[in-house]
Amino acid sequence: MMNLQTELKELNGKRIFITGATGLIGHALISALMNSLSGTFKVIACVRDMSKAIRMFGEYLGKNFEMHCCDVCDLKPIDNGIDYIIHCASMTTSKDFVQRPVDVIETSVVGTKNILEYARINNVKAMIYLSTMEVYGAPTTDDVICETSANNIDTADVRSSYPESKRLCENLCVAYMKQYNVPINVIRLTQTFGEGVSYNDSRVFAEFARCAIEGKNIILKTKGETRRNYLYINDAITAILTVILRGVRGEIYNAANENTYCSIFEMAKLVADNFGNGKVNVIIRESDITKFGYAPKLKMNLSSRKLQELGWTPKTDLKEMFGAMIEYMRDSIENA
Repeated sequence: MMNLQTELKELNGKRIFITGATGLIGHALISALMNSLSGTFKVIACVRDMSKAIRMFGEYLGKNFEMHCCDVCDLKPIDNGIDYIIHCASMTTSKDFVQRPVDVIETSVVGTKNILEYARINNVKAMIYLSTMEVYGAPTTDDVICETSANNIDTADVRSSYPESKRLCENLCVAYMKQYNVPINVIRLTQTFGEGVSYNDSRVFAEFARCAIEGKNIILKTKGETRRNYLYINDAITAILTVILRGVRGEIYNAANENTYCSIFEMAKLVADNFGNGKVNVIIRESDITKFGYAPKLKMNLSSRKLQELGWTPKTDLKEMFGAMIEYMRDSIENA
């Protein structure tokens, strides 16, 4: 995998358990491992929908790949020789954060507790927990945010079901390392996209891509003042593998492409100007967005210096990210 190909040989013969396998990151991670030329490792995918999983991974069956059909909240930890765990499973739809907050919290906390027990019983060499930039709350300045930065999360806001439960899971990981010597790492991902994003994905980057493909104006429900940085899906995968192979156990790492820091409005303009074929404009029509569960206005300027000190470097800028995603989404509807 890029400059990690040689080091991936360290995983030869190892069993890697991946949750959230049919999600964007889980799918990309499994594809990267199964298509790697660097080693022969056994990948075990934890899935909830076996039919969907077979459509996604059928080509790998019988090739050091197997699937375990189970919701992480119902997972019964057993010792089956797992060496590494990458916990990607989570509820990530913004609307769920306000409409199904109990389910969001339960999936995070109960699911992660089960996975940590699985890691403990299997005496794994490493477990990666994928967290989120949202644990920093809603920063109001452009100051760079490192792993020790404070947060301003309002626990009385129902939307905090997502970031607050992820924060608790991070601490649960640390607790398992302290009490049971489970070797964990936490990766706080910024918003990640690229190939693999569903055409009907509800997140803002997918909406912008659909507008470009369909030649429709991009309608913003706010002034688009929120600023954050982004990450290409392949760069996210190399970040995960870098931490598995080189990370200091117990450490937390931000993962973001610092050069993509921009406002929602600026991102909309980038898509309209570069992929709209002169037919797409950005129009602001402010409305009440609380029912959609969108994050409040913020400035999330993540630093990935700590991760880069391990040798990781993001390769893909925002324009290239959209180009790859739009091409994938076009192909997905043409081949549907």
